[in-house]
Amino acid sequence: MPSVTTRLASLAPADTRAGYLLRLSRPRFWLYLAGPAAVGAVYAAESTSELFAPLVVGLTAYFLVPANVFLYGVNDVFDADIDEENPKKEDKEVRYQGGRGVVLAVLACGTLGVVILPLLPAEGALAMLAFLALSVQYSAPPFRFKTTPFLDSLSNGLYILPGVVAYAAVAGTFPPALAVAGGWLWTMAMHTFSAIPDIEPDRRAGIETTATVLGEARTYAYCGVVWTLSAVVFGLLDPRLGGVIAVYPFFTLWVARSSVAVDRAYWWFPVLNTVVGALLTMGGLWRLLYGA
Repeated sequence: MPSVTTRLASLAPADTRAGYLLRLSRPRFWLYLAGPAAVGAVYAAESTSELFAPLVVGLTAYFLVPANVFLYGVNDVFDADIDEENPKKEDKEVRYQGGRGVVLAVLACGTLGVVILPLLPAEGALAMLAFLALSVQYSAPPFRFKTTPFLDSLSNGLYILPGVVAYAAVAGTFPPALAVAGGWLWTMAMHTFSAIPDIEPDRRAGIETTATVLGEARTYAYCGVVWTLSAVVFGLLDPRLGGVIAVYPFFTLWVARSSVAVDRAYWWFPVLNTVVGALLTMGGLWRLLYGA
């Protein structure tokens, strides 16, 4: 089965502007933003026809690619020096190449999010503004949350905000507080687990993160606890949701106790997250079709 890189190469060579921007947007992680948007829309909808409304389709498309270009583009601009020490940039990702055209493309993708604001209800607009602000301040001064232990984890709730935007676009109101809290906890643990392979490169670059402060063993424990809390919170909303999310603390425990290298296990998450997201989406569709 062709890899993501191979499929991208067939669409846009790496030495073209489009090919570089596609790789900058981290295709393996596209569903990390688009997935919550789809799930949010499904659970907000009262009929399947609402899922095909132009605004819902447009939001899903925005969070699939342009939002990822914006989020990771800002990250790469302000991490260019640090990423010289990061081995992930050798094959799994691309190093920032600079250039006015790249900066303009990243800014355009952020501006597109602003253009969408008038189309959203107040709740959705507020969530979109929070997404755009956190996307910038996670990596950029003055806050640069990614270099502040525990705030780096907390600020990654930005990944659940597309779900809030889409839910509000369909329902005209915020999603249940338990859903937002459970999703925010999930993103916190996901972010911190993803930082484990970067512990040594970040330390060499003088960057402090939750993972560099805790060290590998305690970071596993942190992720396990936060994912467990996420499962509990989702379980309060619906035990079936809690049961699905409970796979994450068990997966963390297995990786921590096994001989599998964390930098290898990390790249399994796109598959695991896609399966979990598909289960959540199918559960929402089942509710729509059968009312259960």
